[in-house]
Amino acid sequence: MAKSFEVGPGKQMTKVVLFPLVIWLCLFAPFCFSWDAFGVAFVLYIITGLGITLSYHRNLSHRSFKLPKWLEYFFAYCGVHALQGDPIGWASHHRYHHQYVDTKKDPHNPIEGFWYSLIGWLYDTKAAIERSKRPTNVGDLENQFFYNFIRNTYIIHPIILATLLYAIGGFPYVVWGMGVRITFFSYVTYSVNSVCHLWRNQAWNSGDQSRNNWLLALPSLGDGWHNNHHAFEYSARHGLEWWQLDITWYFVRALKALSLATDVKLPTDAQKKKMALTTT
Repeated sequence: MAKSFEVGPGKQMTKVVLFPLVIWLCLFAPFCFSWDAFGVAFVLYIITGLGITLSYHRNLSHRSFKLPKWLEYFFAYCGVHALQGDPIGWASHHRYHHQYVDTKKDPHNPIEGFWYSLIGWLYDTKAAIERSKRPTNVGDLENQFFYNFIRNTYIIHPIILATLLYAIGGFPYVVWGMGVRITFFSYVTYSVNSVCHLWRNQAWNSGDQSRNNWLLALPSLGDGWHNNHHAFEYSARHGLEWWQLDITWYFVRALKALSLATDVKLPTDAQKKKMALTTT
């Protein structure tokens, strides 16, 4: 089990103590509700959610665009507070997911069933040991001091945030700003791993079981357009149609307009035509 925690996203303390703790905090949510506590949770949801979708996912895992280092590190640090692991571990798992999608080697493959792909994969000791034997796929991140520092001190940062929230607003801020926010966004992210490989529709011949799920598009800040993503995994934009809500892309586009995001990758018309599903 220790091996599973070692190579999984985050550290042993995160999955054994912190993640169950934030779920437990949700039990107090009805008794600690206030609009200001809800507002804190909402603002942190957007900030830390973008830390996952914009930084961990599109910037670090897929290099869909480039940011100045100070801004890259800032968004990555926002992702740390989503409690989904450090940037190195998260990016490694996601790159393995695309390399071995929907096979036994996929870290959260749906072949094992819905619950496994939702959260059971986090505690799969056998699969974790097998992954630990693979060559590293995140050398670009492991060569940077910042990401190694975050990996080695990961547990400290959410504790600091929780302490700060308690100092500002007391227990209700901790319940909503940590417990409710982290639990909800974690299950949204893990639903993309599971639901978006099982249900809804495919728009592209991606060669796997990825699906676009509009129900997850808003809470996942655009990552619910999962078939779009698997068809064009390098793309900074996941909601490829004008009506496909993609909040993360709107932020990337704003950063591009400010000349902060460069080398923004998007699929060309020729690439879309090649990947389009043909009908008979």
